[in-house]
Amino acid sequence: MKKFMIIWIGELISGIGSGMTAFALSIYVFEMTGSVSSVSVIVLAVFLPTILLSPLGGVLADRYDRRMLMLIGDLFSGLGVVYILWNIHIGINSIVPIIIGVTFNGIFVALLEPSFKATITDLLPKEDYTKASGMIQIATNSRYLISPVLAGMLLTIYDIRLILILDICTFFVTVITISLVRKSIAKPLKKENRGMLIEIKEGFAILKSHTGIRTLVILMSAVCFFIGFVQNLAIPMILAVSNAKILGFLESACAMGMLVGSVIIGIFGIKNKYVRCLSLAGMSASIFMAMTGMSAYLYITGIGMFLFFTSLPFINASADVLVRNNVENEIQGRVWGIISLLSQAGTAIAYALSGVMADYIFEPFLLKDGFLAKSVGSIIGVGQGRGIGFMLIISGIGMLIATFLIGKNKNILELEVNCSN
Repeated sequence: MKKFMIIWIGELISGIGSGMTAFALSIYVFEMTGSVSSVSVIVLAVFLPTILLSPLGGVLADRYDRRMLMLIGDLFSGLGVVYILWNIHIGINSIVPIIIGVTFNGIFVALLEPSFKATITDLLPKEDYTKASGMIQIATNSRYLISPVLAGMLLTIYDIRLILILDICTFFVTVITISLVRKSIAKPLKKENRGMLIEIKEGFAILKSHTGIRTLVILMSAVCFFIGFVQNLAIPMILAVSNAKILGFLESACAMGMLVGSVIIGIFGIKNKYVRCLSLAGMSASIFMAMTGMSAYLYITGIGMFLFFTSLPFINASADVLVRNNVENEIQGRVWGIISLLSQAGTAIAYALSGVMADYIFEPFLLKDGFLAKSVGSIIGVGQGRGIGFMLIISGIGMLIATFLIGKNKNILELEVNCSN
């Protein structure tokens, strides 16, 4: 557990830095363009390379030293941030350099994520998987908890360049922690080189042959699709009635829910019944998602987001353990890579659609004289941000259906057999 904690601390620091950059870039682009679609393009550029290259990263994680791949991914992903910083510093007022920088960053993150997930199985016994998943979510979601308030405060005293410099510094901290752990772990045995394409196909074949995991991944892709609307639209919806500083405090306060959920899992774990936990947490999260869009009053939005984020760690940890206990360690890298591709494809589609739908359909429909002003608008209000609110309500309903189906599917329920052995 000590070696895992060293890596975890590095990823926690890196997550805070990356979260500050993501928060600051969203505000920077929104203020520069005034367009939700432009923010969506940036967010999509961050995630799309990671999603598309995840199967390749998974094969590399099974073939080579997973800690070395994490080190390379962290170090070189920082070069994308350096490129953005340079272009902002010399005064280029365009989103094109930002798109290029975040895309480059995403390419190397694709090497990092499958290796990080597979490393948990390398370092920890089976009984610690759930707790480790909770700890990972604390590190991963520190960008929602700590980063927004730090970035919001820093933006009041200096511009985005300071945040980008701090983010670059965090990459070196992560590299040091991974290097420390790598020295104390034996190098993996050299494996037969059968070609990356063949190994990627084997990963797909494994999912195809395992009905329970395949069904879980399909339904989780739908869940990720609806969650993607919250991730992409929450900032523009809040900025429509507030400012960057308040947004930072509100996001951090709401993300306390993520910390609460992750800490509970990290301390107590989940005692079997993973499918039931996933389904109930998912249905609860869907109700809270809809709540975030019900009113323009920020305290209602804040309560809804707090409860929504409290539920997410239970969804993620349950799905993680169900897969981890049903896939052999030697092939987990490529399986996690392909699962990331398929599940996060839902998120990518949501990012691609949500901005355009908000700018050209839902927001105009819920302006004062909009098409839905007298019907839906009479319930949730009209004006800037109300169209996005309506989108979140619809997304909550969709997520409710998807997570209900997870809890009732027999093939997914059968995955729990290996979790109890």
